[in-house]
Amino acid sequence: MSFALSYEWMALAAAVCWAIGSLISAPASAHLGAFAFTRWRMACASLLLWSVAIYAGSWQTLPPDKLWLLALSGIIGILIGDTALFASMNRLGPRRAGVLFATHALFSAVLAYLFLGETIWGWTLIGSGLLISGVMSAILFGKRAAEQHHWETSSHQLGIGIGLGLLSALCQAVSTLMLKPLMETDIDAIAASAVRMTTALCCHLVLLWLGFKVAHSYLPLTKKVLAMVAFNALLSMGIGMTLILQALKDGDAGIVAMLSSVSPVVVLPLLWLVYRRRPAIGAWLGALLTVLGTVLILQH
Repeated sequence: MSFALSYEWMALAAAVCWAIGSLISAPASAHLGAFAFTRWRMACASLLLWSVAIYAGSWQTLPPDKLWLLALSGIIGILIGDTALFASMNRLGPRRAGVLFATHALFSAVLAYLFLGETIWGWTLIGSGLLISGVMSAILFGKRAAEQHHWETSSHQLGIGIGLGLLSALCQAVSTLMLKPLMETDIDAIAASAVRMTTALCCHLVLLWLGFKVAHSYLPLTKKVLAMVAFNALLSMGIGMTLILQALKDGDAGIVAMLSSVSPVVVLPLLWLVYRRRPAIGAWLGALLTVLGTVLILQH
């Protein structure tokens, strides 16, 4: 499968997919619980990805001796990382969970320097700093005092939520860095995503079949919730994660992670549409820094 977009724009497109997906998924995740939501989402995404991979014949690009690496990446990034993210979202809401997940860009940059020898210098380094500062500012200082939506209220599980959010970011960074050398080969991104997704799904099913209480749904699955899960699977996992893997073929892992971390800023106007509340001044300033940083990265 060929892409006309450069790797920078693929990473940004993935961020948009994740932003829309996180907003849509919040009610479904709260309804089913983090484990059940992630399991159903992976089932939908696996079905979609394998259908495309088999139809296009791209599954033949999968190297048999590297399947274990794809599987391990799926366990770390999807099984652990995604489940931790939605568990954090259930406790903190999409806004605060989003800023914690955005730290995966920092984790990725450090790990890419340590293990892949990637360095970020000059205007690109300045742009990266502005981007991350903007994302953090937009989320941390973007809440109005009058906002009392249940996703924005404080939680007695704040500490657990923060820990889970940081765990999800670290897992995202580690799983992405693991795949960088492999994605530079002729392997197809959709087929690779399908293997990662299926592996994580199988692990989730094992937890369910073993009777772990945490793996069961909070409430029964409804048609409306299933529709939200399926749409999130299409956007976040089917399109978003495949774009990230494709971007890793040509781009530095650190830059890809930086650009894909802007999803919390993209969420802000979406929350504006949902809540009918104009973002606070901190959100505007953070968004401006993010845009400036993104422009510098794209130009240099």
